[in-house]
Amino acid sequence: MDKTTSVFPQETTHQQPRHTLSKNPLAKAAYFCLAFFTLGLALLGVVLPLLPTTPFLLITLFAFAKSSERFYRWFIRTWLYKRFLKTYAETGAMKKKHKWRILLFVDLMLLITFIRFDILWMRILIIVLALIKYWYFFTQIGTLEEEKGPQI
Repeated sequence: MDKTTSVFPQETTHQQPRHTLSKNPLAKAAYFCLAFFTLGLALLGVVLPLLPTTPFLLITLFAFAKSSERFYRWFIRTWLYKRFLKTYAETGAMKKKHKWRILLFVDLMLLITFIRFDILWMRILIIVLALIKYWYFFTQIGTLEEEKGPQI
């Protein structure tokens, strides 16, 4: 397989490949390590309510796509991918509940940094980042309707 071959399998709905394998062997190794590190954090996030799962799985997906076609294909067949990422990967949209979980976790991290550092330019940067984050999540990522149970 040449180094620019797409790592997206034929069975997905992507028309154009979004990622290609990295050409640099050192970068491939770094992406591969990053993928397993973030996969471990995502697995912790499944059982720990304060640790988000989806952002770590997105990084895992990206890192496997850059490092290993074999592990990328393995990952997209896992229950983690199917439960947390498949809908977003296919539609570009997320449920409102998932958006809020991600946003609030990142807000918590930004708030800790905001409180920890008493540097004006850094605090301004954190506020700007928070505003951009909300703008992006609510204008660039579609929102799926929550599935409701049967009406009686």
